[in-house]
Amino acid sequence: MLLAEDDRAIRHALERALSLEGYQVTAVADGVEALAQAHKTPPDVLLLDVMMPGIDGLQVCRVLRAEGDRTPILMLTALVETADRIAGLDAGADDYVVKPFDVEEVFARLRALLRRTSSDSGAVADVPKELPAVTSGDRQIEAAGLRMDVQARRAWRGERELELTRTEFELLELLVRNAGIVLDHSTIYDRIWGYDFGPGSKNLAVYVGYLRRKLDEPGAPQLIHTVRGVGYVLRED
Repeated sequence: MLLAEDDRAIRHALERALSLEGYQVTAVADGVEALAQAHKTPPDVLLLDVMMPGIDGLQVCRVLRAEGDRTPILMLTALVETADRIAGLDAGADDYVVKPFDVEEVFARLRALLRRTSSDSGAVADVPKELPAVTSGDRQIEAAGLRMDVQARRAWRGERELELTRTEFELLELLVRNAGIVLDHSTIYDRIWGYDFGPGSKNLAVYVGYLRRKLDEPGAPQLIHTVRGVGYVLRED
């Protein structure tokens, strides 16, 4: 694991906690060091602070994604506005934790990211029994005018190809596979993150909002609908 955090106290505390949890941690103090280390020894996962001097966490994320590096990235941020979170997702981050944070939440999000990476490489993740599991024969799936090539990780609305991050793709895939079915918040959290962050978390709402921005077209029906107090459903009204 590569940890980039300019605050010495936070960096040392996280490095110690992560090491005690069993992670092999390389800790650096800024974005320049983070990029150099990531190029030298590619990590299994990156934990990046957003606000760092010089090259910040968002720039590190953009550079790695532009290079085709799909290593899971968890952002640490003191910024709590939705627009700030969206900026992180737009840069290519997979998830974020808002400061001040509970280290157990960091552990949970890291475990979820690593499980998803293992699933992408062929391992089978635990899924709720009431929903269909992804199999190797499910390469092409379609619903509500959307088409997805799961193995190639590509998606289209009509003829327009969508540019999606890893998490956006997995969320859309879950909705397409269960088109017309209202999925509750807990089920979506369990399937996408592997952990239910509870009713106070805005993580899912941010991802749904960003996915809607990429799906919506002028004059075309909205595809992802909110069922207040329950969850979300994909359908073409």
